[in-house]
Amino acid sequence: MKISKDEIALPNNLACPGCGASLAMRLALKALGRNTVLVIPACCWTIINGPVGKNYAGVPVFHTAFETTAAVASGIKASFKMQGKDSINVVGWAGDGGTFDIGLQALSGAAERNDDIIYVCYDNEAYMNTGIQRSSATPYFAQTTTTPEGKDRPKKDLMAILAAHYVPYIASVSLAYPQDFIKKFEKAKSIRGFKFIHIFVPCPPGQKFLEDKTIEVAKLAVETGVFPLYEIIDGKYVLSKKPKFTDITEYLKLQGRYKNLTQENIEFLRQSIQKKWEYLNKRFNE
Repeated sequence: MKISKDEIALPNNLACPGCGASLAMRLALKALGRNTVLVIPACCWTIINGPVGKNYAGVPVFHTAFETTAAVASGIKASFKMQGKDSINVVGWAGDGGTFDIGLQALSGAAERNDDIIYVCYDNEAYMNTGIQRSSATPYFAQTTTTPEGKDRPKKDLMAILAAHYVPYIASVSLAYPQDFIKKFEKAKSIRGFKFIHIFVPCPPGQKFLEDKTIEVAKLAVETGVFPLYEIIDGKYVLSKKPKFTDITEYLKLQGRYKNLTQENIEFLRQSIQKKWEYLNKRFNE
């Protein structure tokens, strides 16, 4: 497939070097096009988009409160519909803190109503913008400023939670596979009703890796089986890419947040990946 050469997201934004969230926006807008309105809560992209008078996203942006992304996106879409402007893509664009945690109530409400919006979670697995605190998207054993010894709970399975709302389309995407990424955004744009896209966006300062390793970290997350790429289309689970199941140590050793892992911890993570894929494979074969 051809990737659009139209660069909607503007260069020289305020992102950190190697920022996965900035790269994600660039790719997403190539698929969504200029007929798009973004709703962004308190998150890294509030800063990335620039101060008053700047708009590095390149499309209209409505900044909203932390917990209200899905509710505001639903309201804007309803307003456009009443004005006969139903073709405008209304996209909630929030981090994992504003999605997995603070915004979950509004997200669930929009999904239950099957509101015709696209909700995107760009997931860097912690509250990176406010000091790298743990979120419910933070995985087992990852160090944050609030879990200095490593988190002792698993990452929330948000895609499964949203699947329980019986929405038309849910998908996971990776920066390391741009064609799959754009294809899924284009599919979401073509579907009526509620759509959710989960992006794993590596964060160099928060996950503690070198700024030129963002795509390598993203790719290894998929190849090790840590971040599966799949769709849930009207309740049916569809695998997008079978991982190589590269040993997880290749992924862990790039990230300083895992520097204190023991061999017992690593073996636990291997078993957790295996259990996750046993669960998913049952869904893919249904």
